Amino acid sequence: QVQLVESGGGLVQAGGSLRLSCVASGRTFSNNIMGWFRQAPGKEREFVAAVTWSTGVTYYQDSLKGRFTISRDNPKNTVLLQMNSLKPEDTAVYFCAGGTVKTTSNAGLSRYYGVWGQGTQVTVSS
Repeated sequence: QVQLVESGGGLVQAGGSLRLSCVASGRTFSNNIMGWFRQAPGKEREFVAAVTWSTGVTYYQDSLKGRFTISRDNPKNTVLLQMNSLKPEDTAVYFCAGGTVKTTSNAGLSRYYGVWGQGTQVTVSS
């Protein structure tokens, strides 16, 4: 079983930056991809970014490209999400998730992620 623990959320002014961290423990080899999703109040959970463990290939929600960067540190079983030029609309609970995908087209689909962290709150003030 895999456990995921996120950290790094907080309150930041618009235009600022935050870096989220997700540490995986347990049977991490059971997942081949790690993703970040977010959920704002009253909205559905949406895909943010993902990275494959083995090759480091990354995937992003199109609207976030250029501001968000996902990376992984395999020896530390850690996935990072660097968020720059934050906007109030980025305010949400951010979740780290571990999944297994066979095709790249599934990287952004939450149903392929079976392990989720508890989430970390990101609040961007205007």
